[in-house]
Amino acid sequence: MNRAIIEVTVKNKYEKSFQKGYPLIHKDAIVENELEGKEGAILHLKSAHGKWIAKGYYGIQNKGIGWALTIDQQVDIDVSFFKQKLEKALSKRKSFFTDPNTTAFRVFNGEGDGIGGLTIDYFDGCYLMQWYSLGIYSYKEEVLEAFEQVVDYQAIYEKKRFDHKGQYIEDDDFVKGTRPTFPIIVKENGMHYAVYLNDGAMVGIFLDQREVRQAIREKYANGKHVLNTFSYTGAFSVAAALGGARKTTSVDLAKRSKPKTVEQFEVNGIDVAVQDIVVMDVFDYFKYAKRKGFTFDMIILDPPSFARSKKRTFSTAKDYPMLLKEAVAILEEDGFIVASTNNASFGMNKFKGFIEKAFREMNASYKILEEFSLPADFQTISAYPEGNYLKVVILQRTS
Repeated sequence: MNRAIIEVTVKNKYEKSFQKGYPLIHKDAIVENELEGKEGAILHLKSAHGKWIAKGYYGIQNKGIGWALTIDQQVDIDVSFFKQKLEKALSKRKSFFTDPNTTAFRVFNGEGDGIGGLTIDYFDGCYLMQWYSLGIYSYKEEVLEAFEQVVDYQAIYEKKRFDHKGQYIEDDDFVKGTRPTFPIIVKENGMHYAVYLNDGAMVGIFLDQREVRQAIREKYANGKHVLNTFSYTGAFSVAAALGGARKTTSVDLAKRSKPKTVEQFEVNGIDVAVQDIVVMDVFDYFKYAKRKGFTFDMIILDPPSFARSKKRTFSTAKDYPMLLKEAVAILEEDGFIVASTNNASFGMNKFKGFIEKAFREMNASYKILEEFSLPADFQTISAYPEGNYLKVVILQRTS
């Protein structure tokens, strides 16, 4: 494909960051240029004096307007470029492919592996490509050609996440190969999860929380009554139950969360009858629990960065301390909180500040036991700290 090549001028104050490997092209970083409607165009980033800086592509997503891909002026963004990036990424995941106890993980993590806007996940022989802009999606044929040169697969699926609000575009997500029978039952550190690659935006499990689920199962759940809020398909509840939890209570507003959670328990041989699965707004559940006098030994808080229901709007950047206070109010002495966020707009220090604020306002004390960020298969680069978005703190209430 013959692509448009557009020279863009980088504003002076942004030059050094691109030279140091910062990959995201913000609209504010370049001098005004007529780019609208040219998704997928090759961008040549140059200084105000015409000095070469980097080569990338134009693709609007909620983070910016494109990604720098290389500082080498001679490199073409073609099949061989994608093949080289894929081979390097796959070589870093060799240990995952040979682990019999884990059959679901990320094999390509966007800018962390050199191509912002594209991620690829592995699910026991099937692959899921996620495209975050029309710009990167325009390279689909080149990426697939490169992919088939380096990978054997049963099937390839995709999620197109680039409508005008950055949301998933509903479609038949099958790309090529042999369609598997769903659900695919994958393993994660010996636990089982039911996964659907062709049933809406989500697949049934967030792979970036693998190490947190393992910690819950191995270190914290035994003998505990665990409350899992914003529980989605109950993946944390499964880990807690397999770790010997006395009981789990999973709470999520989505009606489909209940049958999905039941399924996750059943594929692990867990008795669903002794677990509670509640379809309710989490904040309404906190009120209900206080009214009933319920308390919990462990509370898991992993809300979406932003959520809107008929009753309220929730933003982790603004409302996380309030969420923590609600949890502390029904937490047993010496109980645990797993506080998690995937909001990339703030770092771990600010997140710990939310925790400090909530406990101070509740006149309660705590100690931090463990912290987690992204696991090794979710490769990140130091030049782009926002890419390491996951922040998890496991803490214990103290007297």
